[in-house]
Amino acid sequence: MNLEKEKRNIIIASMVAMFLAAVEGTVVITAVPTIVKNLNGFHLISWVFSTYLLTSTITTPIYGKLADLYGRKNILTFGIIIFLIGSFLCGLSQNMYFLIASRAVQGIGAGSIFTLTYTIIGDLFSVTGRAKVQGWLSTVWGVASLVGPFLGGFLIDTLSWHWIFFINIPFGIISVVLIQRNLRENFQKRDVHIDYFGTLILTISIILFLYGFLAGEKKESGNILFVLVYVLLAGVLLVIFYFIEKKAKEPVMPFEIFTKSSTIVNILGFLQSAVLIAMDVYVVLYIQNVLSFSATISGLCMAPMSLTWLMSSMFLAKYITKYSKKNIVLLSSIILLIGSMVLPLFNINSPLILVILAVSILGFGFGGNLNTQTIVIQDSVEYSTRGAAVAVNTLLRNLGQTIGISVFGSIFNFSIIKYFENLHIQGIEPSNLYNTPALNNNLSAELVKGSLNSGLHVLFICFIILNVISLILCLFLPKRLEGEQLDI
Repeated sequence: MNLEKEKRNIIIASMVAMFLAAVEGTVVITAVPTIVKNLNGFHLISWVFSTYLLTSTITTPIYGKLADLYGRKNILTFGIIIFLIGSFLCGLSQNMYFLIASRAVQGIGAGSIFTLTYTIIGDLFSVTGRAKVQGWLSTVWGVASLVGPFLGGFLIDTLSWHWIFFINIPFGIISVVLIQRNLRENFQKRDVHIDYFGTLILTISIILFLYGFLAGEKKESGNILFVLVYVLLAGVLLVIFYFIEKKAKEPVMPFEIFTKSSTIVNILGFLQSAVLIAMDVYVVLYIQNVLSFSATISGLCMAPMSLTWLMSSMFLAKYITKYSKKNIVLLSSIILLIGSMVLPLFNINSPLILVILAVSILGFGFGGNLNTQTIVIQDSVEYSTRGAAVAVNTLLRNLGQTIGISVFGSIFNFSIIKYFENLHIQGIEPSNLYNTPALNNNLSAELVKGSLNSGLHVLFICFIILNVISLILCLFLPKRLEGEQLDI
């Protein structure tokens, strides 16, 4: 088998694995109303998502380090197998508690997929090739967001909700076979010392950090204090973790991976991932609840974002070695800022073409930014620590999404309440806008749309502010990043 065929099969395996992990979120979103009704678990609905998010996030740095110690191929295979076991158990679930536990197992496996697919591509391809392939991997997320709801609805209507989990198994097996047969590593076995204590402390600190934001958002009062207590506890543990890692023979997070450029890029990834997840959620909400279009139409309107994401990855890949990674990130951040400045123009009567224009520009900006940032991370460290470096970047992006959606959700709810208070309408809860209490207050459909549009307008301004901060951070990147050679 020739080298090019092997690489092609590895790309296919990586894209299949990434699609499995990405589509799981969108398929489950479609199926959850049916699942909780069938299992009588409406009060536990949020944990179906939160548990998967928690376990996939906390395992990313662990998988990154294990891949550096034992090789990418075997650790990714192990992670996919765990994901498939979790999927099988989810499909067998007969009550909500078993389903939530099975989702935790799924998340543990997904942590390897999110981290190691990008690491493997970084090992195999040059800078230009990496930009293209990582663009394809990133586009998988967009495709998953479009295919997921349709796939979920089809499986539920024709079979049952159990099959949204069983369907993962044959594709996961294909991915494992392709990886095992085609990925060849020049990996030397050596004596290793697993940093169990450091791993445990890091895991607990991340759990506390995430749980503070996830659960704090749902508190009716004192939620800020609730979040601060958990964040403070997590901070104390991270300080302890720092001293543990300084003495560990094989630290789970070696501190030499934090160069100037990788640190700035990690912060950029955190901020831009927060904007990305919030934009995905709230632009769809705008299309459906303010403009009153169907879920199918909203999916079609978001599709151009995936296309421009892929286009930017392929287009900008040609110029990375000529104009430097810093300039590509800087240009992409400017495009991202321009796209976000279109969002506040949305109102209750905006044409869909304006939405499509905004998400298309944003897709181009996100594609150029996040893909190039991954390349910067890969090139900023040696091969022996690349897995850990990519894992930390993935971890911070996941944290950005989790914290971002929580903070933006609180801002959105507060803005809606203030909107009604300014109209001298009291006692309106954002979660009950369409329920009986709201109807008893004689809220018209136009008032509800107006409140949502007002809240969204505040969020869109927040997106602009974060993108301005990101653009300023780009200016502090070194002119010549680690491992960079420009074509003159």
